[in-house]
Amino acid sequence: MKIFKIIFTPFIALFKGLYFILDKILITPLSKIIYNLRDVFKNNSGKIEKLLNMPNVLFFFSLICAFGLVLLVDSQVIRLNNSEAEILSDQPVNVIYNEESYVVEGVPETVDITLIGSKSALYLANHASNNTVSLDLSGYGVGTYKVKLKYNSASTNISYKLDPSTVTVKISSKLSEERKLGYDLLNEQSLDQRLSISKVELNTSSVVVKSSKEILDKVSVVKALVDVKDLGVTTSGEYQIEGVKLVAYDSNGDKVSNVEIVPSSVVATVTLDSYSATKPVKVVTTGKMQSGYAIDAITSSVANVTVYGSQSVVDSLDYIEAQVNVNNLDKDTSTKADLIVPNGIRYMSNSTTQVSIKVGTEDQITLTKLPVKIENLGSDYNALAVNEDSQAIDVMVKGTSNVIKSITAEDIRVYVDLSGLTPGVHKVTVQVNSSDTRITVQPVTTEVEIRLNKK
Repeated sequence: MKIFKIIFTPFIALFKGLYFILDKILITPLSKIIYNLRDVFKNNSGKIEKLLNMPNVLFFFSLICAFGLVLLVDSQVIRLNNSEAEILSDQPVNVIYNEESYVVEGVPETVDITLIGSKSALYLANHASNNTVSLDLSGYGVGTYKVKLKYNSASTNISYKLDPSTVTVKISSKLSEERKLGYDLLNEQSLDQRLSISKVELNTSSVVVKSSKEILDKVSVVKALVDVKDLGVTTSGEYQIEGVKLVAYDSNGDKVSNVEIVPSSVVATVTLDSYSATKPVKVVTTGKMQSGYAIDAITSSVANVTVYGSQSVVDSLDYIEAQVNVNNLDKDTSTKADLIVPNGIRYMSNSTTQVSIKVGTEDQITLTKLPVKIENLGSDYNALAVNEDSQAIDVMVKGTSNVIKSITAEDIRVYVDLSGLTPGVHKVTVQVNSSDTRITVQPVTTEVEIRLNKK
């Protein structure tokens, strides 16, 4: 028992001391306050009831309580809710450095910001005009550094987290080089179809590119992006486009970033022409007629069309094709056909034609000894027919009797293609065709022997 008494005596003394302190500081004073308030309310209950029954007392009392609650919430003595988080995505990064002397690589264009705070603080942070993410490199020289991004906010009642928060940047000395300036045309399809671009001139033939040596070595070409959509014209003439953007590209045609180009834009003078010519319509058939039948006559409702494009393309055209499928045809017919637009032609006065076909009974004749022409012979070679049968061949011509009776050797082309052949004797395939779509032609001899000798 003595041992237990020795062990527990200090604890008993401690609890007695705590009780004495609480009794003196808290319990006794609180009991006196409650007792006095009870007497006050007991003696003045009638007065308090009269006061509360007055019409405006409760209104002013409620107003005072509400005003006090607002002050407590605003000063954050009382919080209506817990802290919340909000993510601001793709926020731009403002880099501070000596742009005249250095080039900075490795800085992300944007970052994501997670803001943490009360709803009111987050609202103020989102609508403040001076919130920025910055990276101050003004005190750094050439080298590679691991640096922290900083979020500058007008609100002090929020915390934040940046993603990324730390970046590795490379600072290099800025060098300058002169490069030739070319151009690319954009949105040519937006021009009036009767117009074509004949010439583009820039107000400068060269520009200065500035960046690090490593980046400058990647720059293969600098081009002005001439957007003819900005012209908005419908007549030929000479027009200027100001503020044409310049872009640097590497050898693969990819844009090279982090390059300063001086000047940053140029003026382009674009000359528009409206060149046109009239071309005949030629009906071209596809497919095979029904056995025993041939085309006796074929006519197009549109004989000629006016085509627009560059002069070189327009002048190279002999005719405009209208394709008609005659597969298994055995009677007269009339059908609508599309006019084929050649490459480089921007506009044609007609896009379709009505083709009438008259069908007759097929007949055939044979044209003899048509000379075989040589095509695509290399400039270093001579070509000779090995024998007489390889110099000229017979060709079978099929069509209506009314058509084939007027066909001559001049209407049929017989040739062999020698492209890619080396010196020696070669058996090559004979090819024949005719400009008259009413007939079909077929060589009686399908192969000839040709000797190639080096000059």
